[in-house]
Amino acid sequence: MKIPENFKYNEKQLEKKIIDNLQLFLLELGKGFAFIARQYRITLDNTHFFVDLVFYHRILKCFVLIDLKVSKVKHGDIGQMNMYLNYFKTEENVKGDNPPIGIILTKHKHEILVEYATGGISNKIFVSKYQLYLPDKEQLLEKMQYILDKKE
Repeated sequence: MKIPENFKYNEKQLEKKIIDNLQLFLLELGKGFAFIARQYRITLDNTHFFVDLVFYHRILKCFVLIDLKVSKVKHGDIGQMNMYLNYFKTEENVKGDNPPIGIILTKHKHEILVEYATGGISNKIFVSKYQLYLPDKEQLLEKMQYILDKKE
């Protein structure tokens, strides 16, 4: 997405880079995504919250909410996404829409924290680690071996 490998960024800068390269980002997401908004405002009890990126998936017939994190994901981030999903399900969905999906893109994913924080939540929340560039061949081989060993 034309982001320099050594680029130090915050969430706003990452979001701007994604928006600046929206066509490439949509192609990476896959078929059926339509861009709705960035910094989508939700107001609850006179407090404003902002969803970083909102898409609608034409094939799945649902909103896809993306929250960007440049540090480790925290349990509060997952709770916040759950709140966003409940809001969209109640206030934004129309007849025929499926429940929204939440994706938290984070630089560092803590597997155990994510497992416990998402346990028991009926909303579809996914936490995924992002990388600006593909890892080198050795890292890919190590990850593949780890996955193969885990399945045995």
